[in-house]
Amino acid sequence: MTSIITGDIIKSRKVAPPKWLDDLQQLLSELGGAFEIYRGDEFQLEVKPENALNSAIKIKALMRKLGLDVRMSIGFGDKTYVGKTLSQSNGSAFLRSGELFETLKKQKINLAVESGSDAFDREINLMLKLSLSIMDHWLAQSAEYVLLALEYGDLSQEELGQKLGINQAAVSRRRKRAYFDLIIELETYFRKRIKELS
Repeated sequence: MTSIITGDIIKSRKVAPPKWLDDLQQLLSELGGAFEIYRGDEFQLEVKPENALNSAIKIKALMRKLGLDVRMSIGFGDKTYVGKTLSQSNGSAFLRSGELFETLKKQKINLAVESGSDAFDREINLMLKLSLSIMDHWLAQSAEYVLLALEYGDLSQEELGQKLGINQAAVSRRRKRAYFDLIIELETYFRKRIKELS
């Protein structure tokens, strides 16, 4: 089983492309899977299923940090054909991600999953809708904290503060404002459930 994240940058013209485009390319390459950016502001990324939500949260945090937002679908399934590029590859993971992505704008949802299991999808998508009521409203500072905390999960608040150039109390406030502990709880639960699914 694999997972495909299909996404687009919402209102991408608000920020000069080189800035967000360079940062997005850098992050996608760090996430470890094959990726492709096309039509200016759309992208696809292949990641291990257990890393899919973590990757999506990092992409979300990066865009919120830059004053933008992102819409993403995550499809889980097979990869039955390997093309020269990711967008030329095929399989149920690609089809699910693509078909779901086409419905997100109409549903006014910025993140959803499709796995082929109705029970799993209903449960996780409800949790994602609730978490989006937080993530869709991250301010740049909260998003910057989330991105750094996910990247350096083993660092103390004081050490994260040194990287951000702020004191430990300010780090604690950012963590609280981002509802970081709740987001991590969701991500951990998702990892457990996706392993049960595969």
